[in-house]
Amino acid sequence: MLGKSNIKGFTLIELLLMLTLVAMLAGLAVPIVSKSIQRAKGATLKEDLFILRKTINDFYTDQARYPQSLAELVEEGYIRAIPIDPLTERYDSWQLERTSVDDGESGIIDVSSGYQGDAPDGTRYSEW
Repeated sequence: MLGKSNIKGFTLIELLLMLTLVAMLAGLAVPIVSKSIQRAKGATLKEDLFILRKTINDFYTDQARYPQSLAELVEEGYIRAIPIDPLTERYDSWQLERTSVDDGESGIIDVSSGYQGDAPDGTRYSEW
């Protein structure tokens, strides 16, 4: 039986069809995954802002003044390290709001993200 082959396998059409289906499924999954990542970054940003703001308030309660920099919060042991802004992926992009006092000692009273994009709810991340 030299003419008949018992080798089983996939035809080129079957392989192309499977590759097309896999590509379609991957194309559907990408937007879902990217939205999930953006939501996770937003949740991380909210948590980081909460911690930083609480730390600034704790510093003010203990020291009777606002910190001059985020690095001072680390130096004084209020936080271990300056958190990385999850949207800019940098630790030095935080936007700092300072007090305006007459004696020249202005401290940080609030912090926000340096990212200029819009959140899924339509607000700007920098306004959180």
